[in-house]
Amino acid sequence: MEEKKLDINSIIGFVLIFGILVFMMYQNTPTPEELEAQKKAEQEQVEAEQRESKQNETLVTTSQDYAPVKALDSTQLAEAKNRLGAISYALTLPGDDMTIVETDVFELKFQRQGGQLAEVKLKNFVDYDSVPIYMVKNQNSNFNITFNTNDGRLRNTQDFPFQPSVTKSGDNTVVSMKLKFSEQEFLEYRYELKPDDYMIDFSVKSQGLNGIFNTSQPITLDWRQKGIRHAKSISYENRYTRLTYMHDTDRVEKLGQMGDDEETVEDVEWLSYRQHFFSSILVANDNPFSKVEMTSKNLVEDEEVDSLFTKLYTTKMPLAFNGGEVNKNYGLYYGPTDAKTLKAYDKNLEESIPFGWGIFGWINKALFIPLFGFLSGFLPYGIAIIVMTVLVKIMLSFVQYKQFLSQAKMKILKPELDAIRAKYKDNKMKAQQETMALQSKAGASPLSGCLPGLMQIPVFYALFMFFPTAFDLRQKSFLWADDLSSFDSIYDFPDGFSIPFYGDHVALFPILAAVAIFFYMKMTTGQQTAMQGPPQEGMPDMSKMMKYMIYFSPLLMLVFFNNYASGLSLYYFISNLISIGIMLVIKNYIIDEEKVLAKIEVSKSKPKKQNRFQRKMAEMMEQAEQQKQAQQRRKK
Repeated sequence: MEEKKLDINSIIGFVLIFGILVFMMYQNTPTPEELEAQKKAEQEQVEAEQRESKQNETLVTTSQDYAPVKALDSTQLAEAKNRLGAISYALTLPGDDMTIVETDVFELKFQRQGGQLAEVKLKNFVDYDSVPIYMVKNQNSNFNITFNTNDGRLRNTQDFPFQPSVTKSGDNTVVSMKLKFSEQEFLEYRYELKPDDYMIDFSVKSQGLNGIFNTSQPITLDWRQKGIRHAKSISYENRYTRLTYMHDTDRVEKLGQMGDDEETVEDVEWLSYRQHFFSSILVANDNPFSKVEMTSKNLVEDEEVDSLFTKLYTTKMPLAFNGGEVNKNYGLYYGPTDAKTLKAYDKNLEESIPFGWGIFGWINKALFIPLFGFLSGFLPYGIAIIVMTVLVKIMLSFVQYKQFLSQAKMKILKPELDAIRAKYKDNKMKAQQETMALQSKAGASPLSGCLPGLMQIPVFYALFMFFPTAFDLRQKSFLWADDLSSFDSIYDFPDGFSIPFYGDHVALFPILAAVAIFFYMKMTTGQQTAMQGPPQEGMPDMSKMMKYMIYFSPLLMLVFFNNYASGLSLYYFISNLISIGIMLVIKNYIIDEEKVLAKIEVSKSKPKKQNRFQRKMAEMMEQAEQQKQAQQRRKK
């Protein structure tokens, strides 16, 4: 009975509470006058928020705000000017999206939006797949200037339409792209194209903007570009693709070759976005760039996936105001990375080509580039390489003669050297002293064979740098090689299959060069190994190292050069064939061992005057011998 009573009370309580809520809601229901006032207040709040939003839009804009409008009434024009400021005038002007201009060497497309080059086609060149060479295409490049205006806005030229015009100045074609604030106020990009010339005279000038620019804030040129793939092997091409610049009048430096890199440099004369055999170069014609922030980003991690672009280059540099205006003159080069072409501009642009540092670069510029240019002027390029190889080997033949003469002397002295080692087998130091004394008297020092060999290293490295950068070899065929600047594939592996460090193909010239190196080293190293005595205590066994090198060097050639320029492999193949021939001639027809032995006997009979180095070495060895004997006596 009690539980039932409790249930009735609960129900009554809920009913009372519900009734109170209904009564309160009824009391709080607004009258029609109150509803009308509330509606009016809400409308005023919405309009206030819209006005505030429009005010904010004058500082924060979207890409649609920059869309050109062909016909604006006075209200729309006022709204655009309120939203964008004086630059809104540029949106009212009609014009074509692209302006196309051709010269003997270029086919260019100028983009109205941003006033920049949208396409740069080099008419005289094609890539490995017979596609025309494009330096700029499909938005791989962006040329933008950012500046602040006096009304507190930050502007980017890439966001606004320029007015194009094309005129003639004598034989030159002038393309003017103007970002107009009014008919008399504008920022102009002026491109002057000369016949049969890869250098474009490019200037950035303003007129009447000294009251619009906020000169207390920097105006900045920002140039970004991805290198478009042009070669059969993108990895090989990427190895010779680098951002290079000259600063402090004549110092040429580069950003990292394969990884990402960045640098901030002052007083930059020019900077080159080098894409192996083609370059985009910006030259400061008036004064050096005061400061340049530059970056290089490698875009090739997997050749199968990253197959369109090699590197991304960016540079950012401030432009100085002059009386509140901008007036800068530049050179803009799009063309081959060819020493003869670049040298003609007399700005050291050819230094952007990696000829090698120090003496190696000097050898290339003073000897091999002129020599190859002369030979290729009347010979097929493959034959020119062979002839140049023959001339280089003849020039260095005296070096091989000195090496073989030294080896012949050591071979003749071997019985006496073996006798010395046997006599002093328990006294290594004494054996070394007697060996050096005999070699000195006979004029058969091992160094006399090593030093001439060292003389070949600068030539070897110089040619290693010459062939991959020789523009003249590009797309020149010889025998089975379609392109002497690329690998000479005779077999391509199935799609998707690649051997690590070797590649996805088999090149023939590296195989021939590896075989020639093997036989040459077998002949020379075998003779040197036979003359080697037992290894000195604490010293490595040189005979074993030489035996390993007989097989290691050809293997290195086979693997490393499989993706290199076939012209380089052709050079090494011919060079080693000639070396084998020279060695056989010297050994069999020039060096007479009996005459060499007679000269050694005469030399041994004469008192040998030691130079200061030899005397010092003899004294040191004598002191070491005395110390060793003293230690042995103390032990006894």
